[in-house]
Amino acid sequence: MANLHRFANPAQFQRLSRALLPWVAGITAILFVLGLYFALFASPPDYQQGDTVRIMYVHVPSAWMSLFCYTFLAVAGAVGLIWRHPLAFMSARAAAPIGAGFTFIVLATGSLWGKPMWGTWWVWDARLTSVLILFFLYLGHIALSRAFDDPARGAKAAAVLALVGAVNVPIIKFSVDWWNTLHQPASVSRLAGPAIDSSMLPPLFLMAFAFMGYFFTLLLIRIRADLASRKVQALRVAALAAAE
Repeated sequence: MANLHRFANPAQFQRLSRALLPWVAGITAILFVLGLYFALFASPPDYQQGDTVRIMYVHVPSAWMSLFCYTFLAVAGAVGLIWRHPLAFMSARAAAPIGAGFTFIVLATGSLWGKPMWGTWWVWDARLTSVLILFFLYLGHIALSRAFDDPARGAKAAAVLALVGAVNVPIIKFSVDWWNTLHQPASVSRLAGPAIDSSMLPPLFLMAFAFMGYFFTLLLIRIRADLASRKVQALRVAALAAAE
């Protein structure tokens, strides 16, 4: 807990993030280059779907990240509510738009993939509907965190929403197992082993790690920008008070 309090200090976070950011961004760029190369050129087309299957290398990692980001959002909200760490609330505020972006990519690429495979852009099955709800939860968090004149009240209200909405995460994950849906069941995270060809796994995991690195790169940038903005605002308030 002492380490948690230490890294929750804004000055300590700025020093740590300044050192980490170039490394995280650099590794992310390398992973994207490798992932895109293997996804577009080195992996084979599917015997049924042809080259359409390459949408998977964006769609599936985005789906994983949409759930990861919301879990991060809920955990950060819980830490902020329980231990009252302002940096936890700032992390949640910074993560919400990123998670919303990943979820939008999931919905868009799912529609593009669904049209040639299912013959329709959209169906109201359990998986697609629960992911759409997740997107609205992200938008609700973003709006609620900015809906109050007092940022602390907005952060707490958004944290409560994130915790309540966390029940949707397992629903999304297990919806294809609990209900008969048009969406295919899990192909990678199965007890019996992956159901897709092993040649498709390297680009899939490379893209997944690239998306993870992209999330942390944007998260660090957004938190640093928020801290800098608040510091500038505090200096302006101090200057106005001194002038009076």
